[in-house]
Amino acid sequence: MAKKVFKRLEKLFSKIQNDKVYGVEHGVEVVKSLASAKFDETVEVALRLGVDPRHADQMVRGAVVLPHGTGKKVRVAVFAKDIKQD
Repeated sequence: MAKKVFKRLEKLFSKIQNDKVYGVEHGVEVVKSLASAKFDETVEVALRLGVDPRHADQMVRGAVVLPHGTGKKVRVAVFAKDIKQD
């Protein structure tokens, strides 16, 4: 049984060429133009870096500081006998 494709999705799929490879900037523009939900949509990106994670010198690690934070407040609880809190 074939999946039913709704009219809205058919309209979105008609704007994309499956055989074309998009660059990062053009791909982001296409994704933004296809946004149709009433909420902020998310985009997942997968990159092939061409490194071997089994080698220690090729490990890819990093940290990202989000522009508006995560929205959570940092709370610290101190249980001490003396009044020493920094």
